[in-house]
Amino acid sequence: MADADPPRPVIRLDKWLWQARFFKTRSLAAKVVAGGHVRVNATRTDKPGARVGPGDTLTFAQGRDIRVVRILAPGTRRGPAPEARALYDDLTPIKDSQPPQPRYGGGARPTKKDRRRIEQSRIAPLE
Repeated sequence: MADADPPRPVIRLDKWLWQARFFKTRSLAAKVVAGGHVRVNATRTDKPGARVGPGDTLTFAQGRDIRVVRILAPGTRRGPAPEARALYDDLTPIKDSQPPQPRYGGGARPTKKDRRRIEQSRIAPLE
């Protein structure tokens, strides 16, 4: 009999996201996955119990950023941060620089109109 490849180690998606410290609780990770906000290998999934393993690529929102990670290991526990970082390879593009902060060029305090303009320039539309 030819020797077969050993089975690929797999783990639940919500459990892996929690163990890799992307979410504070496993139930929060499950809620994000159930909401359809996670893609596994570019395919949207809404099942927290979906099986993932080494080689899979995950895309999900974390705060205001979109994270793209490749799973390197399934993990066995939720350990310290250095142990969690060893579970994945971060493929998220690095932002070159932050947008310039709005400035007020007037002499005294800004007027209400100036403050509105400053606030509008701080809020960037999500695309």
